Amino acid sequence: MRSHCRRKFLILSLLLPLLLCLSSADDAAVMTKLLAALSPTPSGWSGSAYCEWSGVVCDSSGRVSSITLSSQSLSGTIPSNLNSLSQITLLSLQNNRFSGTLPSLANLTLLREAYLDSNNFTSVPDGAFAGLSSLQTLSLSGNLNLSPWPFPSELTQSPSLVTFYASYANLVGSIPDIFGSFPNLQNLRLSYNNLTGSLPSSLGMSEIQNLWLNNQATGLSGRLDLLATMIQISQVWLHANAFTGPIPDLSNCTSLFDLQLRDNQLTGPVPTSVMSLSNLRNISLQNNKLQGPLPVFPKTVKVQLGTTNSFCLSTPGPCDSQVSTLLKVAGALQYPITLAESWEGNDACNQWPFITCDSSGRVIAVNFAKQHFTGTISPAFSNLTSLRSLYLNDNNLSGIIPESLTTLPQLQTLDISNNNLTGLVPKFGSSVKVVTKGNLYILTNGSTPSAGGNSGSGSNSTIQSGSTSGESKSSSVSIGMIVGLVIAAVVSVLVVLLLLYNCYVRRRHRKFGRVQNPESGKEMTNVKDGGLNGYAGAASEMQSQSSTDQSEIPVFDGGNVAISIQVLRQVTNNFSEDNILGKGGFGVVYRGELQDGTKIAVKRMEASATGTKGMSEFQAEIAVLTKVRHRHLVALLGYCINGNERLLVYEYMPQGTLGQHLFEWSEHGCPPLSWKQRVTIALDVARGVEYLHSLARSSFIHRDLKPSNILLGNDMRAKVADFGLVKNAPDGKYSLETRLAGTFGYLAPEYAATGRVTTKIDVYAFGVILMELITGRKALEETLPEERSHLVTWFRRILISKGNILNAIDAVLNPDEETYDSICRVAELAGHCTAREPHQRPDMGHAVNVLGPLVEQWKPSCQVEENCGIDLHTSLPQALLRWQADESTSRAFGDVSSSRTEASIPSKPSGFTDTFSSTDCR
Repeated sequence: MRSHCRRKFLILSLLLPLLLCLSSADDAAVMTKLLAALSPTPSGWSGSAYCEWSGVVCDSSGRVSSITLSSQSLSGTIPSNLNSLSQITLLSLQNNRFSGTLPSLANLTLLREAYLDSNNFTSVPDGAFAGLSSLQTLSLSGNLNLSPWPFPSELTQSPSLVTFYASYANLVGSIPDIFGSFPNLQNLRLSYNNLTGSLPSSLGMSEIQNLWLNNQATGLSGRLDLLATMIQISQVWLHANAFTGPIPDLSNCTSLFDLQLRDNQLTGPVPTSVMSLSNLRNISLQNNKLQGPLPVFPKTVKVQLGTTNSFCLSTPGPCDSQVSTLLKVAGALQYPITLAESWEGNDACNQWPFITCDSSGRVIAVNFAKQHFTGTISPAFSNLTSLRSLYLNDNNLSGIIPESLTTLPQLQTLDISNNNLTGLVPKFGSSVKVVTKGNLYILTNGSTPSAGGNSGSGSNSTIQSGSTSGESKSSSVSIGMIVGLVIAAVVSVLVVLLLLYNCYVRRRHRKFGRVQNPESGKEMTNVKDGGLNGYAGAASEMQSQSSTDQSEIPVFDGGNVAISIQVLRQVTNNFSEDNILGKGGFGVVYRGELQDGTKIAVKRMEASATGTKGMSEFQAEIAVLTKVRHRHLVALLGYCINGNERLLVYEYMPQGTLGQHLFEWSEHGCPPLSWKQRVTIALDVARGVEYLHSLARSSFIHRDLKPSNILLGNDMRAKVADFGLVKNAPDGKYSLETRLAGTFGYLAPEYAATGRVTTKIDVYAFGVILMELITGRKALEETLPEERSHLVTWFRRILISKGNILNAIDAVLNPDEETYDSICRVAELAGHCTAREPHQRPDMGHAVNVLGPLVEQWKPSCQVEENCGIDLHTSLPQALLRWQADESTSRAFGDVSSSRTEASIPSKPSGFTDTFSSTDCR
């Protein structure tokens, strides 16, 4: 055994020098290749004795342990086998002009510091930083030519990492949630990249002191709550991103001296804990939507607040009591951006959206219905002692109903239906109507919750009084039952009478319903009353208020009608070319005029535009579309089916399209649009599309938002055309449309990849239109150089510096200072709307709230003909009836027969929402 061990030792003694010799040979090969690649040759690098070269250090065995070549204006490529230098601990190549692929450092287990910043590397190989178990510092910043690459997750194998710098390095994607792997990390700088998404939660538990994540191209998003747990933090640069929500309580961040939060979408008051930080020296908060009192910092702090925040006062001091209360209410809702942008000033009764006041300036109603708010119901509502109505229905609120709401002395209505509330409904007074339906886990009268419905009060429960079962004596119960039965009987009789009256009124109204088709001999009846039939919800569902404008509530009239081809030929002079208003992929639009002067627009669709859609599906869509009325949507008044041909009848918009006024105004002999006209048109469009999005359950959506589909009326107010019901399915059906519309630059990037139609695609297209309104340029100008031909790409580069916007503005506007400020706000909105990631774009309600304050009353600059459009207060059948009467024609409209249901249009075929995809109204 002893002799065997001696033989092993002898063999190892002979092999070790050989292995060392081979390793040294590997180092020599790498260093020789490195020398040949560098230009010019570094000073002091000559001969084969690389351990004697300037900046090269070797260990006692002749292995390279350090290379320092910083700031020598060197170019060339780094050998790919650099990681064969297995004994290297320091690599310093920064501030040169090295290009090509960044060298892989994988498995250099002794490497502690690597400085590769400020070069011209073009790509990073996969796994380049794997196995660096001793790594403490990695600096890659300033490599502007790198192809997009993700955050290197393999760094989790470097538990000793202290510093990671990768600013200006073209990082893309999200920041992975891996910071629990870096117990020693103190410095993280990732500025000026294209990182997206929210901050990873593990970042909040790290030991980071210096955090730079500012100026991401699209913008990091989400809330900043985790900053409160980063107690070691001393410097935070998060400016120029898309962070939302409030600034967190930073009272535990006692080392913080520099806080840069400007150019985000932060809301809520500035916490007193931030103003009290003893080491704070710099803070920037401008270009947010912060609220509450004007923050006051010590004189030792350099403060930048800007002018875009929504502080209640321009001088220090507390807000009005009602304003303070409503800010607490907003806080429970996580300070939504819509409230931060629209609740300005120190008077809640001065045109604050969602708020109604009496003549004494006391808040009497708060209406947050259908605003997609999250959070909880604030107990602070109880401070609004004059409150009579509180509508919180159809949101995503959670938590309990505060007991304090029962103390409101004048409360009459509390609607909390269709949320995610839990717990017991407090006992309100008998005069309070409490609507609780649609909260699956709410408890009333001591009931237990059920996932299947609203136990205790039913799925449509309304609690009218505060009494509960078991409180009355048996005699009282008997009397109560008798009274209840009597009341129920009376109500039943009234309901029956009401239904009979309603049927009578409908029969009288339907007498204009049938139109004779002289060519086919077939009768075509009007759209079946109640054509929505639950498809888009009840009438109350569709009559949702748009933003803050009470006038936006749509009007639904029962004049939906099928019109004979003979009538349409007469009113268009047999579809004369002289009456052509426009042409598109769908066919031709003609002007039509009735005998009394009423004008209509008739869209005559080619067979290829309608495709193979079934007749019942086409009729079902028309049944819905003719019900929709909104002041900023072009009304669909009727339709005609003539064999395989299909025609749609719209209200006539006499001033043509936005595109004509924006790009071809000189050809039409009219002055260019002023800025006030442009921003007013933008607001009109935003309100129209916002209303369509409010009908999202019906898949109502605009399908092709661009200036040629924005029409102008007599008063130059805009209406949106080309909307309908869309199936969201990536079935390839939209591939041709994608290619065509994408050519014009209005479609969002994700539509080209999946073909899915979403509301965020509308928001993107709206952002493009805003850019066109600002610049007077089309979305795609092939005559311009490539770097300027695509409006969105060029304009988003302009937005990096506000000063550049002035040079991009349409020359005909010649803005003064006030107008320039307005343009800059719209430009900022355009940038947000065209964000690459859909979730980073705002909704149309946000656009309405931004544009609303910018719009003032104006008068048209062109003299236009009055009363040449259709009167929406008169249904099309009535207008046609007057004309037919003038012509002594009685055949067009007759009484509806008892068999009208045979030819009536089905309001919603079975499976309609799952199978229908429309391109008919294009």
